[in-house]
Amino acid sequence: MSALPRLVVSAPSSGHGKTAIAVGLLAACVARGLPAAGFKVGPDHTDAAYLGLAAGRPGRNLDPRLVGAQRIAPLFAHGASGAQLSVIEGAMGLFDSLTGQPEIDGTAAVAASLRAPVVLVVDVAAMGHSLAALVHGFRMFDEMVHLGGVILNRVASPRHEQMLRTALDDIGMPVLGALHRGDLPNVLPARSHGPVPVAHRTVEASRAVRRLGEAVVGGLDLDRLMALAAGAPSLPGPIWTPGDAVGGEGFDQRPIVALAGGPGAPYTYVETAELLTAAGADVAVVDPLRDESLPAGTRALVVGAGLPEGYAEELSANRRLCNAVAKFAHDGWPVVAEGVALPWLGRDFDGRPMCAVLDASAASGDQTVAGYREATAPTASYLAPGGARITGYKQHRAIVTPRAGAVPAWTWSGGNPEGFVWRQVHASQLGLHWAAAPEIAKRLVAAAIAGPGPKAQPAPLPMPVAGSGPRSRDEPPTISMPAAALAHPASPAQPHEQLSSPAAPHEHPMPYEHPMPYEHPVSHEQPAPFAHPASAVPHEHGGPFLPPASAVPHELAGPFVPPASAVPHDHQGPFPPVVSGAAAERPAQYARRRPSMPDLSDTADITAS
Repeated sequence: MSALPRLVVSAPSSGHGKTAIAVGLLAACVARGLPAAGFKVGPDHTDAAYLGLAAGRPGRNLDPRLVGAQRIAPLFAHGASGAQLSVIEGAMGLFDSLTGQPEIDGTAAVAASLRAPVVLVVDVAAMGHSLAALVHGFRMFDEMVHLGGVILNRVASPRHEQMLRTALDDIGMPVLGALHRGDLPNVLPARSHGPVPVAHRTVEASRAVRRLGEAVVGGLDLDRLMALAAGAPSLPGPIWTPGDAVGGEGFDQRPIVALAGGPGAPYTYVETAELLTAAGADVAVVDPLRDESLPAGTRALVVGAGLPEGYAEELSANRRLCNAVAKFAHDGWPVVAEGVALPWLGRDFDGRPMCAVLDASAASGDQTVAGYREATAPTASYLAPGGARITGYKQHRAIVTPRAGAVPAWTWSGGNPEGFVWRQVHASQLGLHWAAAPEIAKRLVAAAIAGPGPKAQPAPLPMPVAGSGPRSRDEPPTISMPAAALAHPASPAQPHEQLSSPAAPHEHPMPYEHPMPYEHPVSHEQPAPFAHPASAVPHEHGGPFLPPASAVPHELAGPFVPPASAVPHDHQGPFPPVVSGAAAERPAQYARRRPSMPDLSDTADITAS
């Protein structure tokens, strides 16, 4: 890889203003005529969309939990190609993690794997000389992370600013900018809108980005920030490309695949469209909120998890598209539905009529369910072969009844089966990042070319009978289904057979407090619903999907973190050495300082499902 100027914008915790500053920094660079690129650590679609709007190119997510740590640097190099500045906005605090394993998926781990300097944004409204102690602690906590400077936010007065600068000068920490109270306007659209304002290219979203750029120009030292980013060393290794990821022979036809989104951004991760195109599809954007029909010639439909549930009324009001989607699914064409798209395919959502493709009803719960899931496909479909395992992310309030059809979309340890596989419809509230399993794109394109599926769905893979004996925590939960349910999968015209699962069919939401404005979704404010046990961490193997745990030798290097002993300590300079294999390896003493959360997977359904 060539040199890629880059820096990570992080903070001690959520609420310090890093999203607004990251967006404003990108907008200020673009205003100078410099090509820029924006990235978001974690699964958040909303922040990535605004970073993309500010940069003038699609915003991308860097999530080691979803795609594997070994893909972070190649995916970053792909998205940063041609940019003179890449800004990576962190998630929560620098050393925080949604799963309680910051050495795997925290912002510090991503910064170390990218060898990128970190700029710490600190809300100093109620701080004095103690700022120096806080910053010194962040600088010394992890030797694999290079803290390059501090941005002061919400400074009270010129005297206050001078006092803070003196305190940081005493510890040799550069101040790269200072924004006084009121300098950074609270202008980004409400988080409940998700990426929709960006997708629709609304005036409100564009004006917000412009105003943040103007604020950053007035308060930050752009030349020093650019110099810091330019000092990042080059990243060796391959660059991720959709063509190489998909691989194999192409198809004679190029089917049209409709992808939900708007002219400004898709309602899924950007790599989804790139992989579909590389697999041989012509991707056409369809907006479920505005378009009244599918694009002409559509042979498959993909609706990602980025569309917020708050747009249920608009989804229901678009009756023409609902009817078109219902006919499309009943005719047997492939439909991939994630997040709110599952309630959209049901009969109704909060009493509003939906597409009525699936015999299910949804209602908004009082609290939000959020977290990662290591999911297993109980039966073969065009999305995944039977028994395949992949990590996804879910964030929703909707409670779907029944939770799963006769053939569920996914199962996972500690939770009930979820979702529906009916004919060529694959619907669940779990969102996937296709870069982790690029063969999904090729399988979907092949299904689109093949045309409508058979009337009968093949039976799921055999599963152990309930009560037949103990099972490993890595095995999917036992499902007991009536024989009739396997022979006759649920259809819109037939009521579903209820799964014989010991837990209730409803979601058990996690406690929820709304985050600070424009900072993070609920998932970034809460601890993980459950921490993945060590045995559940996927390991590297021949394909993008994970085989059953029993088939994976533990000594293989996986998409997550290898033993800490693999990291050499004799490196020179502020940046860590490049280590082959997984890109986010951590030193042994770091692992000892920051132990993982206790394993809560056996009680996952107590807090979230």
